Amino acid sequence: MPNPKRRHSKSRTAKRRTHDALKPVGTSVCPQCREAKLPHVVCPNCGYYRGRQVRPVPED
Repeated sequence: MPNPKRRHSKSRTAKRRTHDALKPVGTSVCPQCREAKLPHVVCPNCGYYRGRQVRPVPED
């Protein structure tokens, strides 16, 4: 099995890892309750999705 003859420098390793960072999570605003929510997901606050309630939310 071939092994590297020389070690990779820190700058070369850093260049390879520049794209490994996590992207920020995109959020949208719920048109019903104006809370932040994930796009294409039922709103966890009010239970609405695409203008109709699809999940009952317990009243506290």
